[in-house]
Amino acid sequence: MGMFGGTSLDVVPALASIKFLEDVPKRALRAAGKEARWFSVPAGWPLFRAGEMSESIFFVLSGSFGAFKAMRDGRSEFMGHIRAGEPVGEMAMFQGGVDINGDGAPDNVPHTSSVYALRDSEVLEISRKGFQRLSEAEPEILTAIIRLILSRLREGNQRNRRTAPKVFALVATSPSIDLDLRAEALQKSLKQLGVKSRVVHEIEGDEKPSTFFDSLEAENDVVILISTMGDNAWYRLSMRQADRIWVVARSDSKPSYPLFPEENSPAQSLKLVDVLLLHQGAERQACRPADWLRAAGAARVFHWHQIDGVHCDRLARTIAGRSVGVVFSGGGARAYAHIGVVKAMRELGIPIDFAGGASMGAVVAGCVAMGWDDAEIDRRIRKAFVDSNPLGDWNIPVVGMVKGRRVDNRLKEHFGDAEVGDLEIPFFAVSTNLTDGAYRIHREGRLRRALRATISLPGILPPVIDDGEVLVDGGLLNNFPTDVMRELQRGFVVGCDVSRIPQGLDASEFVNAPSFLGWIAKHGFSSAPPIAGLLMRSATINVNPTSGRELVDTLILPELKDIELRDWKAYDQAVEAGYQSAMKALKESNLKENCCVVA
Repeated sequence: MGMFGGTSLDVVPALASIKFLEDVPKRALRAAGKEARWFSVPAGWPLFRAGEMSESIFFVLSGSFGAFKAMRDGRSEFMGHIRAGEPVGEMAMFQGGVDINGDGAPDNVPHTSSVYALRDSEVLEISRKGFQRLSEAEPEILTAIIRLILSRLREGNQRNRRTAPKVFALVATSPSIDLDLRAEALQKSLKQLGVKSRVVHEIEGDEKPSTFFDSLEAENDVVILISTMGDNAWYRLSMRQADRIWVVARSDSKPSYPLFPEENSPAQSLKLVDVLLLHQGAERQACRPADWLRAAGAARVFHWHQIDGVHCDRLARTIAGRSVGVVFSGGGARAYAHIGVVKAMRELGIPIDFAGGASMGAVVAGCVAMGWDDAEIDRRIRKAFVDSNPLGDWNIPVVGMVKGRRVDNRLKEHFGDAEVGDLEIPFFAVSTNLTDGAYRIHREGRLRRALRATISLPGILPPVIDDGEVLVDGGLLNNFPTDVMRELQRGFVVGCDVSRIPQGLDASEFVNAPSFLGWIAKHGFSSAPPIAGLLMRSATINVNPTSGRELVDTLILPELKDIELRDWKAYDQAVEAGYQSAMKALKESNLKENCCVVA
């Protein structure tokens, strides 16, 4: 545990300042104080790590902490902020208060997540014995803590304003960037959302103590610290105080390596960083957005083409935790229904700020991320998938039933050489990595290559080989990737799931089946042989029909009873079903009022 100034002297004033303990009699506070100690945790240091044993509960007196959970792929997922006045470590303390091994004493259990100080913070630690004295004197404390535990368990990865970032550092990479102008525009958009914000400049915030920033958080919904990258005290302070860092850069410039000065801030070291690329008109990009992402160690890239308008409003919604992300499941031709969902959202005036999906759902999400309007999406999907069979170049199989050239050509025709980082809105697709048995999240690189990977149904399309890894259809492991969207943004999630298959295969197709040449002689090359349906059904039969739905704010389940995975001609029917289901679900959810209208 990283700490400074640990003491068990008179901590009664600190105990009394904690809201949870405000009704506890002074005598009980003095008794508990013998089992308590105050200490400070420097920014970036751990309060505790996952796996460490616990026998205490902590209360944050000032500053801010972040909770992180280790993922199966080795990444650390940021779970949320813990702010002044809030307890931390309460779950492990309560779980450890039980006699497990039968020796008559309560046993300790390990923490399940790691907690780090996001800025210089002060903490009060109370032992299990001391907390028992407090709860005996004021039983309502125990009730309040239990409510908090249940609330945190119930929230899980759901959208949660309490744990959302509040202090943002807008850090310019060049003195030619007018941050005052950008911050003023963001503040205007935030005000339209009913969000109270405060912009802090160097002259106002330099050399202020941590309690100054605690007060700013308490008085505002969002605090924006603006500084230019450089060797000065205000830049270092704003970086250390930020819950999240937004690197503001010009799209016609290249990042330096290393981008940041040597001194790390907690948000930077924990990769709570985004890149905001400014576009001044028709200037040529000096590099790919992915270069800025890697230089900054950032999670997301946003584009800002004008001072106000749609881009500024999108950024404001993201800052305020009011952004809207759409997630589209795989489902072959049934995924046409997603197009109807997009149409309904636009008619209702509901913004789409993030888009992602699996398999054919990712293709539709990619159309949205390209910035295409309804007519453009309709024209391109009809041409690519409806007018003629995209899987019609049948092949005597070695690695796939089709050659895949027709699909490759159509993806290139419609998506060109667009990079994922260049897209109008942040986008992701998921594919299945057969090499290591995990799913891959595509957040950079060529869009058409990501789409080619996520629709490569094993046995039908040849897989995509990327750096020695074999990538196939994302629907095999994560057909409704709402968890990825939850990690990408903290706003609302609209999910459309078309994975439910209404019926099985036609058994008659597999009785006395002809040879490959016999099938071609009777049906030609335009009709899929029965093995295509067999492979598609086999690949999707293990998809959990409810997986991912618990992470959605608005769930859309179109009625697609008569549409199978390879009914590529059922376009209009599927689009209309998606539109009708979306209209009903979105109107009932009051999503527009929640994400756009002044609170």
